Amino acid sequence: MRVIARNTLLAFVRKRVENSLQDVVKDHLDDWYRRTSKAAWKSSAQLKAEFGSASILSADRVVFNIKGNDFRLIALVDYQRQGVLILWIGTHREYDNIDAKEVRYDARRYFDLSDPRQ
Repeated sequence: MRVIARNTLLAFVRKRVENSLQDVVKDHLDDWYRRTSKAAWKSSAQLKAEFGSASILSADRVVFNIKGNDFRLIALVDYQRQGVLILWIGTHREYDNIDAKEVRYDARRYFDLSDPRQ
């Protein structure tokens, strides 16, 4: 699977995770990224075989548990094109305050858009 975009994972850790947890959360996200990048899922059943704790919300929308259940990652999965688009990452508490079926990617959540280096 082609994961879009790894920069979102890295920016999430830098911007939204407290300093004392950054290394641990990054390790868990790196593991998710590595496993997902190597996958070639043809269906949600194959995805669930790899990530048993994932929640299938719709034909293309999946919630992954990161670091146990401390963080959640919502992604669109295109099994035909072999792509995974990261839509949202946050704490379990933040997840409880959004509509996982409707949330859209918002770069401002992860990046300082006024910084030309990003």
